[in-house]
Amino acid sequence: MQTEIIFAGFGGQGILFAGQVLAYAGMDAGLEVTWLPSYGPEMRGGTANCTVILADEEIGSPLVKHPQALVAMNAPSLDKFEPLVQPGGVVIVNASLALRGVERDDVQGLEIPANHIAEEIGDRRLANMVATGALITMLPVLTLDQVKQALAEHLPERKRHLLEPNFRALDAGAAFVRERRGAPA
Repeated sequence: MQTEIIFAGFGGQGILFAGQVLAYAGMDAGLEVTWLPSYGPEMRGGTANCTVILADEEIGSPLVKHPQALVAMNAPSLDKFEPLVQPGGVVIVNASLALRGVERDDVQGLEIPANHIAEEIGDRRLANMVATGALITMLPVLTLDQVKQALAEHLPERKRHLLEPNFRALDAGAAFVRERRGAPA
């Protein structure tokens, strides 16, 4: 089993952090992992993406041409990466910022108002974890509990006060999928 995921959006949206959390969760679960960040020189406000590979055997290369999943947190990311997703893959779109939904009919697409849900939780910066919760529910390569455990074990001490809000954001993303798709709890 090898699962390849791209997280993409603007710098400052927590794109790299979301990918890193999945990589830690995979590593903690005993999987082979890679996490490869890429961002423009602007950092905050520029482009940012990362690829995460989770596998049960050695990974040959951290480069991903055709991922099984995409989390697109803005319209430019959706435009750039949607065509690359494998048929049958998963595309999560932050409907709060993307001007369109998933256009392909050969992937499982989900438009989720991640920013809006994060604001309801109390912090718009949690949109990345809302989208991650949705992804894990649609692409169950890891469990939500494994992702939460990785957050608990790897979140820096200075950010510990954000642990519970991140858990709520993951749960909210998962709940959105279950309500829309009838996915199991």
